[in-house]
Amino acid sequence: MALHIVCWLGHKWEAGIHSFHVCIKIYEVLSDDEKRSLYDKYGEAGLKGAGAGMGDFSNPFDLFESLFEGMGGMGGMGMGGGRGSRNRAVDGGDEIYNLVLNFKEAVFGVEKEIEISRLESCNTCNGSVPAGVDSGSRLRVRSEGNAGRRGGAPGDLFVIIEVLPDPVLKRDDTNILYTCKVSYIDAILGTTIKVPTVDGMVDLKIPAGTQPGTTLVMAKKGVPLLNKNNLRGDQLVRVQVEIPKKLSSEEKKLIEELADLNKGKTANARR
Repeated sequence: MALHIVCWLGHKWEAGIHSFHVCIKIYEVLSDDEKRSLYDKYGEAGLKGAGAGMGDFSNPFDLFESLFEGMGGMGGMGMGGGRGSRNRAVDGGDEIYNLVLNFKEAVFGVEKEIEISRLESCNTCNGSVPAGVDSGSRLRVRSEGNAGRRGGAPGDLFVIIEVLPDPVLKRDDTNILYTCKVSYIDAILGTTIKVPTVDGMVDLKIPAGTQPGTTLVMAKKGVPLLNKNNLRGDQLVRVQVEIPKKLSSEEKKLIEELADLNKGKTANARR
C-alpha cells in the first residue's frame, strides 16, 4: 500500500482554553491497477468514488488507524494496531504550571487562583499552596491535566514553585538566618534590640559580654515543616559587633582608663 499526502487541512482538536490544529488529508493508492490508473489519469477526482467509503473522521488519529486496519495495524511504524487500538482509551497528558511566590507566602502558605490551558474547557482552578514550600517544590493536583481520549483518564497538573528571595531574611531549610549589628558598648553591657522576623518585629535580648560572631537562637520563629504546620524551625541571629574606627578624645580617655583597670585585674590575678 502506498500513501500519497495531498495537503494539510485545518481541524480544531477539542474545545478549550488551549486548542490546536492537526489534521492531514490522505488518499490511499492501492496496488489495484484500476485505482492506480484512475489516480494517474484523473488525480484526486478519480479517487473520490473509491474513497467515499472512508467516512468522515473528525479525529486525525482515527483516520490513520482506519487506513491501516487492513494491514493488521500500524505494526512496524510503532503506532498501535487495528480497530482494537482505535477504540482503546488513551489517558490524557500531564500539565505543568510554574507558580511564583514571595518569601512570606512560601513560609506561611497561601491560596492562589491560577488559570491553566489544557485540551478541554477548563474553569479557573483554585488551589491551596501549603505552608513551608520552597523553590523547586512540586505540587500535584490530580485529574486537572489534559483530558483523555475515548474515555481515558485525565492527566494531572503539576505546579512548580519558585520563591522570590527576601532582601533581609535568608532561608536555610526550615531555619531563617538574619545578621544584626550592635555596638561594642552594647555587646559589652548587653541590650535589647528589635529584630525582623516573618511574624513581624520582635525584641531580642543581647546578653552582656556577647562576642563577635555569636549566633543567638529565636526558637520557633522559622519556617513551618511542610504538611506539619504545628512544627517550625528557628530564626538564627548572627551578632556582628561594630568597632568604631575613630574615637572622640573623651571616648579614648575612657577606653584607656578601662584598659588600665583591665591591666590591674590581670596583674592581681597573677599574684
